[in-house]
Amino acid sequence: MSGATSGMMHGAMHGAMGISEVPRSKIGDIGRIAFGDPAIVNLAFGESDYPPPAAATAALVGAVAAGETFYVDSRGKSALRAGLASYLSGLHRLPVDEGRIVVTASGMAAIAVAFAALVRAGDRVVIHEPEWPNLAAAALARGAELVRFGLDEDGAGGFRLDLARLETVLVGARVFCLNSPNNPTGWMASDAEIAAVVALCRRLGVWLLSDEVYSRLTFDGAAAAPSVLDHAGPDDCVMVANSVSKTWAMTGFRVGWLVVPARVRDALGELTEVTHSTVAPYSQAAALAALGCEAFVADFRAFCAEGRGIVLEGLAGLNRVRLRAPAASFYAFARIEGVADSLALARRLALEHKVAVAPGVAFGAAGEGYLRLCFAQSPAKLALAVERLRRGLALLT
Repeated sequence: MSGATSGMMHGAMHGAMGISEVPRSKIGDIGRIAFGDPAIVNLAFGESDYPPPAAATAALVGAVAAGETFYVDSRGKSALRAGLASYLSGLHRLPVDEGRIVVTASGMAAIAVAFAALVRAGDRVVIHEPEWPNLAAAALARGAELVRFGLDEDGAGGFRLDLARLETVLVGARVFCLNSPNNPTGWMASDAEIAAVVALCRRLGVWLLSDEVYSRLTFDGAAAAPSVLDHAGPDDCVMVANSVSKTWAMTGFRVGWLVVPARVRDALGELTEVTHSTVAPYSQAAALAALGCEAFVADFRAFCAEGRGIVLEGLAGLNRVRLRAPAASFYAFARIEGVADSLALARRLALEHKVAVAPGVAFGAAGEGYLRLCFAQSPAKLALAVERLRRGLALLT
């Protein structure tokens, strides 16, 4: 590993948590109930029933037929790295060079590789919540001291980021994890907020890890959500994670990527090799094909917008439900007034009313009292799920 990266990749890891200490997934608890009963309509997972781009599937099949089934460059195939550089440069304000891109075996793998590079036992990692639970679990698995920073509720079922309060918790931190558009809330940071976060991390010497897997699923007419890539230069201490899973409904293809400073890209490639060796070349062929499917992105966004409308209309009028239209992602995050155990409520809805949703507490203490619904589903499936959900919530006493 080069001297230029020795400051980043510091020390051997000691004191990382044991496997028994990794927090159990409360989404998985509900998922196991749903998997065991085919009568349950499952909205608990972040996955759509919309088919992936035909061009991506054809590219995968063609690559397998052509014998592309062997090891490739651990940084990702050069064609995909170049394709991602072109795609990202066209989408965002600042150009992204191929020499900053590492292909990973999913967005989650991208985050795990980033933490492997940046975090050693005792390092402080700040994560805003409600948050996707795998993010915190990955930091804890590296032995990090985790600091959860709560987004503020805005009083109308939405959330906001308090930048002044954030600054106080970032002093002395190693990494700040930003997730915008956000899972589970659908909150989306403004361009000004993104710029402020980049500047704050730069000033305090804190690495910024930005999870942007929902960046194309916005409902404001923009091509993409405001991104760290609109503001961070190639030398900033920034890593941006993304994947094909959400934008192109390709969860099973398992391809993600990181945009990192050029000075550490090859070192990150070494980390991918010891994490998951390489990414399947046929999946990379599918990902490259997906990058050219802009019409698919527009159609899928419209599909999600329709689902969003079905859920908002379906839950309107329930006097204990407070739900604001999410700005982005494909989740509705509904506050259920008076509920102090969202996991118990989610279990009851699954077992008694045959609809599975994710309990808010799965996303941290700030999510308690909420339920998360994935609305990237066919209209018929959503209509049935919302009918069952309305019935179950109306029975709350």
